[in-house]
Amino acid sequence: MDQFSAVDIWQDWERCDRARIARDRRFDGLFFTCVRTTKIYCRPICPVAHAHSKNVFFVPSAAAAERAGFRPCLRCRPESAPGSPAWQGTATTVERGLRLIDKGFLDVRSVDELAACLGIGARHLSRLFMKHVGATPREFAGTRRVQAAKRLITDTSMPLGEVAFAAGFQSIRRFNDAFLKTYKRPPSSFRRAKG
Repeated sequence: MDQFSAVDIWQDWERCDRARIARDRRFDGLFFTCVRTTKIYCRPICPVAHAHSKNVFFVPSAAAAERAGFRPCLRCRPESAPGSPAWQGTATTVERGLRLIDKGFLDVRSVDELAACLGIGARHLSRLFMKHVGATPREFAGTRRVQAAKRLITDTSMPLGEVAFAAGFQSIRRFNDAFLKTYKRPPSSFRRAKG
């Protein structure tokens, strides 16, 4: 097959239709199929039964399909086609999640809300974190919180109650419990060690 680009391939109706019917992976991400009868758009590799050729047309992007009034297929998930943010890899999603957690997102919001911000489900987010970080989002946030609090204790003279809230803890009790669980020592022991 000769070289082609997303700029022109979607305009070649016959070629796109052949690729769609063959479920040719080489065309994945280069065009999307809009099915007039269902008002759904798909990737060329979609596993569902093929729509009749007379009922389809092709567009260069998911945005073009949605602009035309079509909704994404739930089977082939056009949002994960090559060239989409999801295609950039799961590590990108985890990196975005880590940045939000570092900014304190999970100090005030839930893992479900974090997952929604990243455009995925909470269970999938936890699986991605386990694969790339080796801990769940909640565990990573807890470690970050304890480490931030320890730095504040050892590097500042801020009262321990203020340290707890500045590090993202919702209560002094959780602050104390986290230190006992992590270090087997109360937070105040780090302050004494400094003196």
